[in-house]
Amino acid sequence: MGNLKLAAGVEIPAIEVAKLGGGKIQLGKTEGSFPWQMVVVYRGKHCPLCTKYLRELNVLLPRYHEEGVYVTAVSADSAEKASEQMKEVKPDFPIGYNLSIPQMQQLGVYISNPRSPEETDKPFAEPGIFVINEAGKLQIVDISNAPFARPDLQTLLMGIEFIRNPENNYPIRGAY
Repeated sequence: MGNLKLAAGVEIPAIEVAKLGGGKIQLGKTEGSFPWQMVVVYRGKHCPLCTKYLRELNVLLPRYHEEGVYVTAVSADSAEKASEQMKEVKPDFPIGYNLSIPQMQQLGVYISNPRSPEETDKPFAEPGIFVINEAGKLQIVDISNAPFARPDLQTLLMGIEFIRNPENNYPIRGAY
């Protein structure tokens, strides 16, 4: 029994989530002048490592934007929980909430049950990063079943810079 994982080079399913502060976020769709999109799936308010990771992402956000990457983050948390956590993060990127179990399954992320009612109140997504290129294809995918294993955001940015340089002619990897 496992989730279907998204293959490198495919278009990610059209998934729409509610956006903190109103409106919607389309996962896999770039915004405005940004040719690429990066979707960061995080566990939720109960995860201090997520708060730290999203803060690090916020510091690097101007560099991601310079590289043409629209960044968004999403979790299964309610609007209330997401708002509480974002008071600590103060993100300059949009935050999606109420990611449903079917949406998590479409993305192929690992899903965990809470360890206790104190942790959180419903199943939640484990970390995932999806980087979608200008053709709408999944250029980079990283999914983890634990909060301790995530890509270093600085290294990921360097990789995106390398890929986006046309001189490098770098293909989507892992598409065998």
